Amino acid sequence: MTNTQINQDEINKAVWAACDTFRGTVDPSIYKDFILTMLFLKYISDVHKDKQQELKNEYGDAPELIEEMMQSQSFKVPTGYTFWDLFDARHEAGNGSRIDKALHAIEEANGTKLKNVFQDISFNTDKLGDEKQKNEILRHLLEDFAKDTLNLRPSRVGELDVIGNAYEYLIKHFAAGSGKSAGEFYTPPEVSDLLSIILEPQQGDTICDPACGSGSLLMKCGKQVQKNFDGSKQYALFGQEAIGSTWSLSKMNMFLHGEDNHRIEWGDTIRNPKLQDKDGGLLHFDVVTANPPFSLDKWGHDNAENDHFGRFRRGVPPKTKGDYAFISHMIETLKPQTGRMGVVVPHGVLFRSSSEGKIRKQLIDENLLDTVIGLPEKLFFGTGIPAAILIFKKQKGDNKVLFIDASREFKSGKNQNQLTPENIQKIVDTYKARATTDKYSYLATLEEIADNDYNLNIPRYVDTFEEEEEIDLVAVRTERLALQNELADLETEMAGYLKELGYGA
Repeated sequence: MTNTQINQDEINKAVWAACDTFRGTVDPSIYKDFILTMLFLKYISDVHKDKQQELKNEYGDAPELIEEMMQSQSFKVPTGYTFWDLFDARHEAGNGSRIDKALHAIEEANGTKLKNVFQDISFNTDKLGDEKQKNEILRHLLEDFAKDTLNLRPSRVGELDVIGNAYEYLIKHFAAGSGKSAGEFYTPPEVSDLLSIILEPQQGDTICDPACGSGSLLMKCGKQVQKNFDGSKQYALFGQEAIGSTWSLSKMNMFLHGEDNHRIEWGDTIRNPKLQDKDGGLLHFDVVTANPPFSLDKWGHDNAENDHFGRFRRGVPPKTKGDYAFISHMIETLKPQTGRMGVVVPHGVLFRSSSEGKIRKQLIDENLLDTVIGLPEKLFFGTGIPAAILIFKKQKGDNKVLFIDASREFKSGKNQNQLTPENIQKIVDTYKARATTDKYSYLATLEEIADNDYNLNIPRYVDTFEEEEEIDLVAVRTERLALQNELADLETEMAGYLKELGYGA
């Protein structure tokens, strides 16, 4: 194998091409777990192989010493269970069971670090067809990842983020093709960028996403700290995810991006919050951010009234819409002085009445709501509806709420619209200026919001009406007469040509 350095685009294309093994045979919503898990397995196997070679070069043929020194690696890969062991046996029957056995062995060897990460992922499944077809598909998959292009040894790849970015690239493309289910595991990168910039995570901050999906939003917040503080990793990431396979994606995603200081729990955040302190209370964070499922049905209404964490003291959200359940949970996990949060919501959260209206009124009266940002439609995978971002702060500098209507400025796409860097910068600049701007933002007092019955519907505050230009009827009539005269002249000219050619009367 060559050790020529490769670029991000080459790795992205190679891992996406590996999906061809499944296309036309297995649904993308199923095979995404196989592709992403194989990328993780291949990477830690190549790191293992690289380190072994490095130690052999340094210490020669001393297997016991090398084995002892290998124990200090980030991930332990037991002998006989590397990607390359699986690749060597690819022509034999039982590829599915061998891969599952290898994943289990790696999980066991790494203790709590990878505990249960592969439990919802099985390559030995009938979803890949009968035994013969399954074996053939998995043989091709192993061969795809064994290609020289996907030699992921650190001595060749260099920066860890190259692998992490390839993982993110895959997740994004799977989200684009997964329809409605995509929202379960992926937030569009430009929305994550916007949230991470606005929330301004600092060195030493604890950052939490209670509906973390594949972890991309959390890691964007971490990247903001690194960007603004000379590469500092003095922060901690926390998350919880209800879907087991998505939780696994998040864990692998964290490791592939070098985010070792994380705690990602698996479970239902509303029914069973896992991020608790030693006394059984909710942990509190400097930054809380999420893109929770829109208007989740069956979110846990039956037990909410007796919630022993007191999260629903402002009111219990409606049975069939869990938006305010997530908002209420997030508010209760904010630190009293530094706590700030950003949450993506459907527009109904801004104006629906009944129990939601009561909760909204209470949050506004407590002066917790800081900013409402209206986003364009078709930004999110699996839904075309426009969404909004709500920013809350425990300690605000005024008694006002800023409304930003960013719904009309975006890059149009066939299936998905996008926020451009310029669109994002305008939102950020407007947020920081905290002022009224014509047809784009409005700084409302709490009294104004109360006068509007606590309805936060953005058009009530930001007037985007464009007056139609007045039509000068005299000018239009003059232009029409001129065109009529021009047409008459052309008709006369045409009649002369026709007469010359013998077609005249």
